[in-house]
Amino acid sequence: MNKLFYRKLFASSLAMIMFFSLFSGMNKAEAETAGLDVNASAAILVDADTGMILYEKNSETALGIASMTKMMTEYLFLEAVKEGKAKWDQEYLISPELSKMSHDNSLSNVFLRVDAKYKAKDLYSAMAIESANAATIAIAEMVGGSEAKFVEMMNKKAEELGLEKYKFVNSTGLNNRDMLKHFPEVIGDPDEENIMSAKDVAILASRLLKDFPEVLETSSDPERIFAEGTEDAFKMDNWNWMLEGYEKLAADYPNYQQFVYKGLDGLKTGSTPFAGSNFTGTASRDGQRFISVVMNTSSQTERFRETRKILDFAFNNFTKEEVIPKHYQVKEKKSLPVTKGKDDQVKIYTKDAVNMVVKNGEKDNFKTVLTLDKKKINKQGELTAPIKKGEKVGTLTIQPKEAEKLGFLTEKGQNHITVDVIAAEDVEKSNWFVLMMRGIGGFFGDLWGGISSTVKGWFK
Repeated sequence: MNKLFYRKLFASSLAMIMFFSLFSGMNKAEAETAGLDVNASAAILVDADTGMILYEKNSETALGIASMTKMMTEYLFLEAVKEGKAKWDQEYLISPELSKMSHDNSLSNVFLRVDAKYKAKDLYSAMAIESANAATIAIAEMVGGSEAKFVEMMNKKAEELGLEKYKFVNSTGLNNRDMLKHFPEVIGDPDEENIMSAKDVAILASRLLKDFPEVLETSSDPERIFAEGTEDAFKMDNWNWMLEGYEKLAADYPNYQQFVYKGLDGLKTGSTPFAGSNFTGTASRDGQRFISVVMNTSSQTERFRETRKILDFAFNNFTKEEVIPKHYQVKEKKSLPVTKGKDDQVKIYTKDAVNMVVKNGEKDNFKTVLTLDKKKINKQGELTAPIKKGEKVGTLTIQPKEAEKLGFLTEKGQNHITVDVIAAEDVEKSNWFVLMMRGIGGFFGDLWGGISSTVKGWFK
């Protein structure tokens, strides 16, 4: 009898502990999507256009990123091309160290011959598709002059992009001990790896897509020939098994077809014993693009299963809606008082519409907050004429009714839910005579009001 009682007590206590441990520390985005159970140490889902966070789990915890590192290497290379500091057709001479590393079968690579020259476009595609590590270091040396200088550039760029929880020690995402097999010196500790938070990975992916959309031209390619037309030609298969093109290879790779995802065209996988299996995915359907990140999943296949789960949640539950139409007027503030004008009121409305990603059925769960420009409003809350039609008088911001604010990857994301409020019409300034007569009328009105109050006081 007592044993049964204690067993029930223990079981119920354990259930309570598990329940509270599951929901403790969860932020609003996690709590609202608690039904989305993602098997990863960290994860995040964002709207690619605005950076609005739609789901997150431990998104600010720094973890190993493995070859997702190469997104930063891609960013810096594409930036160098844009600035004219690198060219797609420029050639790079392979050192003995890089050649030796490229023949390390324990690492992802394409073979590079010593003292041979390879075009930047081939090295880049090897990095993006095959996740080739020696080719990645070649890109780093090409852009930075050396691996060490390139790593400095990586950390500096991370700061410029507003990342907060990160550390780069190499350009590839390998553990430093794998680097030490081929290079006598490494940056940081001998067993160190690159780390980032899921949120920072999403910020990097978002900037990569916005600043260099051409990145998708390579990341979306399920297979490509490295150094095509040369004796080093090599068929590369993308590590991203979710690409639609893999359907053509289903006979040779039966596992691929179960992961193929409509509209998915990037972005980068990563895997080491320290980092686990990671994936930054992005997919677009009907003009709506999402970015997802899963970190430290248990296997290569699980990272794709969990990504599918997250993206299904996104496409099935969120749509872009017009929350505020153009020329919208706040009910309590459809006009503002005007001083020194021919009219004593001016209508105001929003300059543009506000479109944002909204969870299905929750369009009405938002409110508007009007903020008037203090520099244009006097102490009496009046605008001063003259006023031009289209002149900005304040802003209108969308906020959830039951929370402080919506979550975005960066503070700039708030700009996507904020719209200018402008004057709907011209208000000319009154001439000096009218202003003088108003002043006289005001004076006598105040005087008469004072006399009336005094007389009334006599008869109280």
